Amino acid sequence: MKTTLRFPLQVKKSRIDGKGAFATTHIPGRKKLGNMGGEIISFREARRRVKNQKGRVFMVEFDNEDIALDASVNVNELRFINHSCSPNTYMRLCYRKVEFYTLRPVRKGEELTCNYGETHHDGKLPCRCGAPGCKGFL
Repeated sequence: MKTTLRFPLQVKKSRIDGKGAFATTHIPGRKKLGNMGGEIISFREARRRVKNQKGRVFMVEFDNEDIALDASVNVNELRFINHSCSPNTYMRLCYRKVEFYTLRPVRKGEELTCNYGETHHDGKLPCRCGAPGCKGFL
């Protein structure tokens, strides 16, 4: 499921981690950016793929649905939104989709970030967002 974005984004080197998604134009606050590309799979298949994956994991698990979105398949720019403790977007999981919305206006050239919330890292992965009030770990 590769989806169309509502605003143009560019993937390039991030100061936070690896590659990031950046706004190529001003994006107003409270606007939908689009749906993350990927493949809906069972929770069991997601765990199997994560075990066999080397490097970065691009998996979003849906609570109470026994499914996940594998964002390493049918990729779009939203996959590259990095974590921040002071984000400018948020992620909404509904209708078997991972949607992204802006929390506030985003400047042209600004990196898009999202607070990932709970992760499989269980608070052991150091956070590199650099935001004031950073929690320190994911």
